Amino acid sequence: MARRTRSRRLLTAAGVTALATGAALVSAPSPAAQAADIPSVTVRPDPSYQQEPFEGWGTSLAWFANATGGYPEEIREKLAELLFDDDGLGLNIARYNIGGGNAPDVKDYLRAGGAVEGWWKAPAGTTREDSGWWNADDPADWNANADANQRWWVDRVKNDITHWETFSNSPPWFMTVSGYVSGGFDATTDQLRTDSVDDFAAYLAGAVKRLEQAHGIKVDTVDPFNEPNTNYWSTRLGSDGRPVGGRQEGAHIGPELQQKVVHALAPALKKAKTGAKISAMDETNPSVFAQNWNSYSPDARDLVGQMNVHTYGTGQRTTVRDLAKAADKPLWMSEVEGDWGDGQSFTDMRPGLGLAQHIVDDLRELEPRAWVFWQPVEDYDNMKPGGESAKGGNWGEIQLPFSCTSGDTLGTCPIRTNTKFDTARNFTHFIKPGDRLIKVSDTSSAAAVTQDGKGASLVHVNSTAAARSVTVDLSKFRDVSRDATVTPVVTSAEGKLEQHGAIKVSDRRATFTVPAQSVTSFVIKGVSGVAKDAPLLRKGHTYTLTGVQSGKALTLAGTGLVIGTGDSTCSQQWRLSRVRPGSGAGDRYVFTNPVDGKRLAVRDNVPVAEPDTGRRDQATEWIMSSTGDGTWTLINAATGRLLEVGGQATGEGAAVTTWQPNSGSNQRWTVTDVTPAAD
Repeated sequence: MARRTRSRRLLTAAGVTALATGAALVSAPSPAAQAADIPSVTVRPDPSYQQEPFEGWGTSLAWFANATGGYPEEIREKLAELLFDDDGLGLNIARYNIGGGNAPDVKDYLRAGGAVEGWWKAPAGTTREDSGWWNADDPADWNANADANQRWWVDRVKNDITHWETFSNSPPWFMTVSGYVSGGFDATTDQLRTDSVDDFAAYLAGAVKRLEQAHGIKVDTVDPFNEPNTNYWSTRLGSDGRPVGGRQEGAHIGPELQQKVVHALAPALKKAKTGAKISAMDETNPSVFAQNWNSYSPDARDLVGQMNVHTYGTGQRTTVRDLAKAADKPLWMSEVEGDWGDGQSFTDMRPGLGLAQHIVDDLRELEPRAWVFWQPVEDYDNMKPGGESAKGGNWGEIQLPFSCTSGDTLGTCPIRTNTKFDTARNFTHFIKPGDRLIKVSDTSSAAAVTQDGKGASLVHVNSTAAARSVTVDLSKFRDVSRDATVTPVVTSAEGKLEQHGAIKVSDRRATFTVPAQSVTSFVIKGVSGVAKDAPLLRKGHTYTLTGVQSGKALTLAGTGLVIGTGDSTCSQQWRLSRVRPGSGAGDRYVFTNPVDGKRLAVRDNVPVAEPDTGRRDQATEWIMSSTGDGTWTLINAATGRLLEVGGQATGEGAAVTTWQPNSGSNQRWTVTDVTPAAD
């Protein structure tokens, strides 16, 4: 299947006719403005800490595709351009929603677009009470023509997509406990019937096979869940016995039942002769994801090829980051959306700034291989004042009515974009698939090196009400050409993706004043490699490891490890060597005491200092993670557990232990290079 090559172009304001307002070019700041007494920040991208190649930016199709796939050509084509063309969001990942579907005799009560048609075909007269009729091996029980609207989108965008994922919000009604796809009558109990686990797996695998064959695509991953271990999904019946509550498909499926589905889905996918791998489990936030994952058996974890998490909650991002590194599996931020404003607005910069900072934090703390919108297209009527809230909302980057008809045009069914659409393009236009995200010294910035290693990009968010002087410090790159330049591309209330003149790099630095409430992409040309002194972690160097929470250093005590005070005594020094180099932020290290030669290892989940016999196993290897704030976690490659100060102790001689990742300050360490200076 041919796929369009994504370009990396410096664009002025894209010619998007759907924008709510036009934008004049923003002139470059005058020398006087540059010299004014304004706040300043130095942002230092560091290519010595590189993540795995970024897979790209994506969206679920789901409701918006179901709502708009049958729209008049000019409307759906404009939407497709805004989402997938280079001048739009330029998305390259799509998640197809395998609908569950309510019984034929249940009148639709779901939100606009939410009733995604299932792939089953029920016999005439089937009702909600009928649950034993479906047979995955009977072609008559499948509807090959199901879900035409969402599948129009599959055909329209398949040449733009480099990774297809399918996912399920709910099993079909006849596999549920309540008999409805909007959830159980008790939102805290499992909704998938235990006797339907194999059927559910066969249903997902069968839909994937049929989707691939019908559209000539290859599905890479299948996530059978959506925020499963939550109390979100419930059905409420009215006095007439008909459902009135629960406006979308959803199903509570606890961790124990999740594992049964995973075990059933693996052979079902193999039987369907699809090469798709299992992804899991699309949990609502990192904390719940970690809870679920930690309860999975090793066998269940082994069957998961990709870890998916949402960031509707933002705590413990680094927990999931370290779980993924320990499991040596790709990690996606597979869904998020939000408002970040105060009522529906297409000009207020706050939603755009909120989204931009959320992306920065996800990229920096979670280290995902991909970043995926829930759905960038929302129902304008649902978001306008009096819809979901009195003031309306800003969900989606693009809004249009989900009630348009075959007789509508762009004039009668207008498409509107808000500032989230504008600021999102500061990321999607300049951090491209194949680039490698890198460490950066500023929590309001994200940076990446280009796939060819001959350039870089940096996106900076200024959410304040004042202009800010930003100095891009390129000292961590090995080579900075005498012709190196930094070109700012600014989105603010004054303009969208406004390209300014290239700034010549001087003394490895370039400075630009960004406007108040703005997002600026800096396109960096003429840099490559990693400066010799850039990496903190260097082979043959000696370090101390000081606990962030305890303030005391990792100290050798016989064959055990404790925390202690002292001025970098020999018992607190660790010489580093690197194994498996070249895998970026997944590199592995061995720490050895330079005096007695004992190495840091984990045996029976206990950290020990053991003699270096020359034979190495994974228990002696450590993966180092950092958000760029100067602190690190140490993940043991064999156990996946983190080095920590047990019980958050602070006393002299308190034991150093290991535990599952939890983002606690007692699991973070300050790493200090104490290598003696060369004579």
